[in-house]
Amino acid sequence: MTVLPDAALRAENVSKHYGALAALEDVSVSVVRGECVALVGESGSGKTTLLRCFNRLIEPDSGRILIEGVDAAGLDPITLRRRLGYVPQDGGLLPHWQVQRNVELVPWLREVTNARELAARALELVGLDPAVFAGRWPRQLSGGQRQRVAVARALAAQPDVILLDEPFGALDAITRAEVQNTFARIRRELQVTTVLVTHDLHEAFELGDRIVVMRQGRVEQSAPPQELRRAPATGYVEELLLRARVPPL
Repeated sequence: MTVLPDAALRAENVSKHYGALAALEDVSVSVVRGECVALVGESGSGKTTLLRCFNRLIEPDSGRILIEGVDAAGLDPITLRRRLGYVPQDGGLLPHWQVQRNVELVPWLREVTNARELAARALELVGLDPAVFAGRWPRQLSGGQRQRVAVARALAAQPDVILLDEPFGALDAITRAEVQNTFARIRRELQVTTVLVTHDLHEAFELGDRIVVMRQGRVEQSAPPQELRRAPATGYVEELLLRARVPPL
């Protein structure tokens, strides 16, 4: 494995099995501080399993996960999850809580005194006016607004790292593009380290500084988007680019 400098996150030779099924097999990936790494691959490739290993929602059978150089196995999992921003695929908003309380959740759990102000700032970052949206219920929001709120909740405690599991996949094409643009702007502004799981190669090219292509629990290639187009490392990567209609360089 090539260990990148200033790695905020690192998976070292991580394996995870469910019976005879190998969800991850000797996977090594580093994520540099401030970088957005997009994990791409077909269903069952292991990308979501790897993402959830970083915040200990899934425990690997072997190998190590390191957070800022510290073995995650020695960190309290609850404290770790409050330290890392996380956006699940469905957004994960609590339906019986208004937007303000949803976004305040992690700062409140961390007993931050200015949770309300942090939540308002996060809503502004994702393009939602707190005066308009803070008192609404999740059911009163559009799909794009719900995902913006989910991103705001992940950002409210000002984490150094945010993990996103296909956060834009259920949105229509126009809304998806708008939310992607918002997220790209936030990343430029905050320089937050990001791991993004997506099955959409075009989304990976749009948002990722580096793309990790996974297949059947293994890493096929890890490279910047332009290098991936210029020199696909395996036949599978080349086929994936062709199927997604991503032209070679």
